Amino acid sequence: MTSRYSLRKRVLVTGGAGFLGSHLCERLLAEGADVLCVDNFFTGTRANIQGLLGNPNFELLRHDVTFALPVEVDQIYNLACPASPVHYQFDPVQTTKTSVMGAINMLGLALRTKAKVLQASTSEVYGDPSVHPQPESYWGNVNPIGPRSCYDEGKRCAETLFFDYRRQHQMPIKVVRIFNTYGPRMHPNDGRVVSNFIVQALRGQDITIYGDGSQTRSFCYVDDLVDGLVRMMDSPDDCTGPINMGNPGEFSMLELAQHVLRLTGSRSQLRFEPLPQDDPKQRRPDISQARARLDWEPRIGLEQGLERTIDYFREVVAG
Repeated sequence: MTSRYSLRKRVLVTGGAGFLGSHLCERLLAEGADVLCVDNFFTGTRANIQGLLGNPNFELLRHDVTFALPVEVDQIYNLACPASPVHYQFDPVQTTKTSVMGAINMLGLALRTKAKVLQASTSEVYGDPSVHPQPESYWGNVNPIGPRSCYDEGKRCAETLFFDYRRQHQMPIKVVRIFNTYGPRMHPNDGRVVSNFIVQALRGQDITIYGDGSQTRSFCYVDDLVDGLVRMMDSPDDCTGPINMGNPGEFSMLELAQHVLRLTGSRSQLRFEPLPQDDPKQRRPDISQARARLDWEPRIGLEQGLERTIDYFREVVAG
């Protein structure tokens, strides 16, 4: 589908100045789309999209998705929401509003414009899982009143809204559950483990490990994830998801720390702190559906991805 008066697809990316959104905007522009990047700059930065501002097919709009947005578009990628505990717990009420009201507003826009709309959901909908690895059929184990609930339950409610709009209005929706993603343009102070470890290692600070370091995560490089999002958007309308996207390789926090120390050449020491409340003990996606429906799986291994990310953070720390 293309815009009525243009041969180019008009694509809206909410949260487009964020870590993931900026990479997605780049990919869409490279594929010939007109891109409208919307961000309120709570966690996103102009630096992330600085290289795109001179592109005539790129438009930047400062806007909060908790308010309606009267634009004309063909596709919507709804990525707007702080995604790290440090940021989403700073203003938990606003985090919930961003997930819920943002979903309502983007679904309303999609309904009016007949646009295809993709929701960037999260592996956090699974909570601290009792099933491992996590398939899309697993309903999760989430604390509805804990400090992480603003994000976990906000995203769960957004998924509910997407599927209710689908049932009620026969809308072409897409829901992707994103597992830990990393790469250049991560915020250096967002509290996520990859950026934390790299920044601490490069600065010669102690590497902070919560708990005993045995808890596991799966790490997907940003280019792989963006490729999955685009494939999902371009899939047939009956491919609604939810579909897991992440790298099924599973590493403990101790293993990740050892990788980072070796690749940075740092002599930082490990420092152990208490595990935060409701922090998941394990996280690994079952990506069978992504392989079958989208012919997608990650191609960039942890070693290669960490090297690229460390190169980026060397400049950030040096600056």
